[in-house]
Amino acid sequence: MQRLLVVFGIILTVSIWADVRVPPGTDDAVRDRLTPFGSSCKAGEECAGTAVVASGGEPLSGQAVYDKSCFICHAAGVGGAPKFQNIDDWKPRLAKGLDTLWSSTQNGLNAGMPPKGTCMDCSDDELRAAMDYMIDAVK
Repeated sequence: MQRLLVVFGIILTVSIWADVRVPPGTDDAVRDRLTPFGSSCKAGEECAGTAVVASGGEPLSGQAVYDKSCFICHAAGVGGAPKFQNIDDWKPRLAKGLDTLWSSTQNGLNAGMPPKGTCMDCSDDELRAAMDYMIDAVK
C-alpha cells in the first residue's frame, strides 16, 4: 500500500509540474530562434524593422571581383593558385585553353580551387571579368 501511495504521489507531482505554463510569447521567441539563417528575410519583406532589397546594382568589374574574392588565394599562391601577375604560374594554365580555365573558374579544380573561387554570389559575367582581369595582368 505504501508503494502505491509513493507511485501515486510521483504521478501527481509530475502531472502538476508538467502543467506549468510558459510565459506568453515564449513559443514565438523559440520559433524565431530556430528559423534557418537566410530564410527569414526575403526581398520586399520587412525584417527586423528594415526592408530587404534585392541586389540589382551594376555588375562588379573584374578588378572588383578580384579584390573582393580572388586575391585571397591568388595574391600569395595559396594552395597552388597561380599568383597574380606571375607569368610563370599562368603559362601552364593558359596552355590548356580558355575553355578549360573557364571550367575551372566555374566548377573549381581539385581541392585547391572551390567552385566560383570564393565568390558564390558572383554572376557568370562577373566571374568571366575577374578571369579576364587576371589573364590580362600576365599578357
